[in-house]
This record gives sequence, C-alpha cells and structure tokens, in this order.
Amino acid sequence: MRRLNTDYIDLYQFHDNGYPAEKALPVRETLEELVKAGKIRAYGWSTDFTDRAEVFAQGPACTAIQFQLNVLDDNPAMLVLCERYNLAAINRCPLAMGLLTGKYSAETKVSVKDVRGEKSPDWMKYFTDGKPSPEWLAKRGAVREILTSGGRTVAQGALAWLWGRSPQTLPIPGFRTVKQVEENARAMAFGPLAPEQMREIAALLER
Repeated sequence: MRRLNTDYIDLYQFHDNGYPAEKALPVRETLEELVKAGKIRAYGWSTDFTDRAEVFAQGPACTAIQFQLNVLDDNPAMLVLCERYNLAAINRCPLAMGLLTGKYSAETKVSVKDVRGEKSPDWMKYFTDGKPSPEWLAKRGAVREILTSGGRTVAQGALAWLWGRSPQTLPIPGFRTVKQVEENARAMAFGPLAPEQMREIAALLER
C-alpha cells in the first residue's frame, strides 16, 4: 500500500494457482478481516481450478475470480461458478499470449528472452520452442473468418467472443503500444459476437 501510495486496495487478488483448496479457508478469512479493517474493499483468486475458486466464492467480500479464458481455450466450469455466485470473471490471456492478434504465423520465431521463447515456462502452451504451436494456430485459423466479421481485427473478435460468452466476463488484454490499446478499446464499438456466431465457433472447435 505504501508503494501504491494508497490507504486501501479496491480488489486484492490472491495469486497462487497451485494453492490447495483444503488450505484456502484461512486465507479467505484473513482477507475478510482485511476488508473489515478497511485495508481492502474486495478480493478474489487467480486460479484455473473451480474447487479452489469456490472456497473464495463463498466469502461475503469475494467479488472476482481471475482465470485463463479465450476463444481457443474455454473454461465453462469456471464461468458457471462465476455466474452462480455473481462474480466478475476476469479473463487472463484473452488474446492467447498474442496468438489472437494475428501478429504471429507458423514462420514466427520469437526472441529467446521473450516469455514465449525457447526457454518459456511450463505453462506456456500457445508457443513451443519459441514458435506458435501448430495445434493452436489451426484453431485460430478455423475461427478467424468469424472473429473478423463486420470489420473487426482478430484481437477485436477475440474480445467480442468473450463478451458473448458470458455477462460476467472481464478481459484484461496485454499491450505494448498505444496502437494496441486503441485497437482493444475499439472492440467495444462492435460489441459481443452474435449468438449464432458463438454457436458456429463452438461447432468449429468441436465443443
């Protein structure tokens, strides 16, 4: 809080994807105490597992769960949980680490210093040995035409899919340039994909 120069934190997110559900209750209780003390206003958990998220979801001041979600990589169970508890579904990797920007092709080779490079961490599934994974590129190719409908870019279509997927979704796309920020923001002018487009994508990806 001193570093942020603030008296309170609006949303405190617990970042430990591997923390076991059976040990999460004391963490939740501590966060509830911090809410009562006025240090934080609400809290959530960044996790891709529903059993862990549900422990937090039952806390009175829990308002959000952050998890990986994009058009290529759905997580229906977590969305059901967020809808049941009326939580914000904060979407991590909404553009699949850049794969859904259209910037990367099968010939792309990223720097070894890049998180997507040859020395990428184990959780990096969209890139392999510094190149886009053929499996995920094929999925992108299958739905590209729908994502770019109506004049959208691939990235704008990917965000539109998230908004069409659930009213709880809240994507947090990364960016490096002003141009990328502007492109992401313009996605709001198009709005969510239509229900029939959502169904077509589900069929194409065999979900």
